[in-house]
Amino acid sequence: MKTENINKLEKLIVNYQQATRGQVDMKKFTYYAITYHSTAIEGSTLTEGQVYNLLDQDIPAKNKPFSEQQMVIDHQKALVYTLNKASEKQPLTETLIHEIGGRVVKNTGSVYSTALGTFDSTRGDYRLVNVHAGARTFPNYSKVPDLMKSFVETTNKRMEEAKTVQQKWEAAFYAHFQWVSIHPFADGNGRTSRLLMNYILACFDLPIFYVYKSHRISYIQALEKARETDNTAVFYNFMFKQYKRFLEKEIKAVG
Repeated sequence: MKTENINKLEKLIVNYQQATRGQVDMKKFTYYAITYHSTAIEGSTLTEGQVYNLLDQDIPAKNKPFSEQQMVIDHQKALVYTLNKASEKQPLTETLIHEIGGRVVKNTGSVYSTALGTFDSTRGDYRLVNVHAGARTFPNYSKVPDLMKSFVETTNKRMEEAKTVQQKWEAAFYAHFQWVSIHPFADGNGRTSRLLMNYILACFDLPIFYVYKSHRISYIQALEKARETDNTAVFYNFMFKQYKRFLEKEIKAVG
C-alpha cells in the first residue's frame, strides 16, 4: 500500500476521533449502522430506518419476516457484547469466539443432529457438517478445531506484534479474511468475522466501521480473488477503501 494512502488514512482516523469525542448519540447510531449493513449483507431486507426504529424504539418493521428482525436484534446484542469485551484489552480466546458466535444467531440458530453428534449453533459450537457457498467449498469439518486453534494463536501474535496503525488494521483485516476462509460455524460466519474485525480495531482504540451493503458484490469478489490468488493484499486494499469511505462520511456528518 502506498505511503501516501496510509498517511491519509491515519490522518482521517485522528480527525474522526477528535470529531466524535464525547458524541454519545453518534456512537449509538454507528452501532445501529454496523448492524444494518452487516445483516443486510447476509440477506436481511429491513431498511436502515426500520433497523433504527427496531433497535432504538423497539418498533417492529411492518411486513418484514420475524426471523430477519431477530437477526438484527441478535447482531446488535452481539456487537455490544463484543465491544465491551474489547474494552478489557484481552487476547482473543476460543471461549470468546464461541460466545460471540452464539450470540449472533441466538434466536435464529438451531441444534443440528448429525452422524457425528449434535452441535448447537446458538452456543457457538463449531460445525460437524461440511459447508459451501456457491462454488466455494470450505475446509472439512474435521479440520476446524485445529484450524481455529491456529487462527487464535496467529491472530494474537499479529495483534501483539502490531506497532504501526497499518499493522493494527491489517491484523483486523487478516482475522476477518481467515475466519471467512475457515467458516467454523454452520451459520453466522460473515457477521461474526466482521465483529471480530471490529473487536481487534477496538482493542487498539481505532475506529470501528462497516462494509457497505451497497458494496456487497465487490466485497465477496475481493474475498474470492484473494483466496484464488493467495494474495490477501487484494482484500486488504478493498477493506482499506471501505474504512476510508466510512471515516470520510462520518467526519462530514459531524462537521
